Amino acid sequence: MPQPMGTTDRQAKHGLILDFAGVLTADPRSVHRAWCESEGLPPEAWRATLNDHPEGRRLYAALEVGEIDQAEWNKRTAALLGAHVAPDNLMGRAWAAVPPARRMAALARAAKSAGYCLALLSNSFGTDPFNPYVQAGIWDLFDVRVISEQVRMAKPDPAIYKLTLERLGLPAQACVFVDDHPRNLPPAEALGITTVLATDEVATVAELEALLGVSAVLSV
Repeated sequence: MPQPMGTTDRQAKHGLILDFAGVLTADPRSVHRAWCESEGLPPEAWRATLNDHPEGRRLYAALEVGEIDQAEWNKRTAALLGAHVAPDNLMGRAWAAVPPARRMAALARAAKSAGYCLALLSNSFGTDPFNPYVQAGIWDLFDVRVISEQVRMAKPDPAIYKLTLERLGLPAQACVFVDDHPRNLPPAEALGITTVLATDEVATVAELEALLGVSAVLSV
């Protein structure tokens, strides 16, 4: 049975690569449903517009890779949601109440203290006027940040994982990648990165504690 990564070689550098939404935040779906109801929309309107509506999918994909900015996305997606939905800071209004994943952030801090290099690998939903990374208080945790809109490619494109490894300066076999979308894991696995599917936060943190050889401690 393999030892935790943190105990295999105290001189070796290792990397922890974390997705953002659904990993460093709580599952946003219940918040989005509540927000829809507060805007006079059906509870599933946000999910349906971004995932099921052809134009909604196209706009979100364009936002992810920086083809449009968040302000433009706000305006055009608000129109899809309904004529009464104001475009001003639409993304921020929908995301503002999504809580950070405090246990996962504590795990990341423990890994960093143990000598791991930390990378944020996130498919972006824009940073202006609403910056979700600053809102969650996790931006300064990371040695490397690969945000899809800034690099003009998005997961699961294999190139974005290669870029993350290059910026970390580490081989794939020395890294662990955590994401809540199963489709984003196989390209990382193909490169030799150890992958963890984030599901329940407590269970995922426990899995990472065992894998990395660290303990997450929540601050009071």
